[in-house]
Amino acid sequence: MTRPRRPRRLRQDGVRGLVSETELEPSDLIAPVFVDATVDERRPIESMPGHERVPVDEAVDRAEELLATGIESVILFGIPTSKDDRGSRAWAEDGVVQEATRRITAATDAYVITDVCLCEYTDHGHCGVLEDRAEEDPDVTVRNDETLDLLARTAVSHADAGADMVAPSSMTDGMVGAIRDGLDEAGHEHVPVMSYAVKYESAFYGPFRDAADGAPAFGDRRHYQMDPANRREAMREAALDVEEGADALMVKPALSYLDVVRDVREEFDHPVAAYNVSGEYAMVHAAAEKGWLGLEGAALESLLSIKRAGADLILTYFAEDVADAL
Repeated sequence: MTRPRRPRRLRQDGVRGLVSETELEPSDLIAPVFVDATVDERRPIESMPGHERVPVDEAVDRAEELLATGIESVILFGIPTSKDDRGSRAWAEDGVVQEATRRITAATDAYVITDVCLCEYTDHGHCGVLEDRAEEDPDVTVRNDETLDLLARTAVSHADAGADMVAPSSMTDGMVGAIRDGLDEAGHEHVPVMSYAVKYESAFYGPFRDAADGAPAFGDRRHYQMDPANRREAMREAALDVEEGADALMVKPALSYLDVVRDVREEFDHPVAAYNVSGEYAMVHAAAEKGWLGLEGAALESLLSIKRAGADLILTYFAEDVADAL
């Protein structure tokens, strides 16, 4: 006699939690903080409900608010006082991220990660030094090798200020090696590099570009960010960063690329991070505002899917609310 199978036996209260396969903890989450050197009070980010640009003087307060929920790690993005064609405020000793890092590390136990890119600091909004071509040319792109030195200088300046980890996000070929060499030469051998190893040219970045004033003034980033159609290329990108000394590998975005998160998890022994990006956050909020779904449940389910796919770390704008709920 064949007995009927009853998987529902293990879905009852009491045992359900015992057999749950995936756990999400506040310590899995990295919370983004936008520090704005041009404001003296917090400014709401309209396209990202619940998030604000924070003045440097309130960076410590913001970090402490996040720590109170159980979150242990923050990543800092900066809006500088001025911009130029090379993004020189990115590596300035008195830059916005550098100053916020010094204050947060001195006053709190937060693990401080810094975003290393130039798009927020260049007046053209691209992630490096531009080619010598007319700005109106839609095919204009960045000079790869000339950008590497500037990224290394930026990472070293962040480490000098006390950053616990640096996270290069420009998708510049060779960026991990250049930054690793720069950190080691400056005596920061202990500072790990979490590379945005697999970063796609995505339609889901819009709200972030509003938040960080990082939208390209012309053209797009298709020549240095990955084609959303490509899956195998992600393995090549991640492998190159591993060879250059990356300590952790990030996939960005997360929800539209869970197959890639899984691929990276299965191929490499390194910690895998996934970035639950601003557009993914905003669309859940927009649906919740219309009453089409429950915000907290959708947020938690989204993050569980990312963790289940293989991410060890999740950078998410839901971090504060989900951590508090957990």
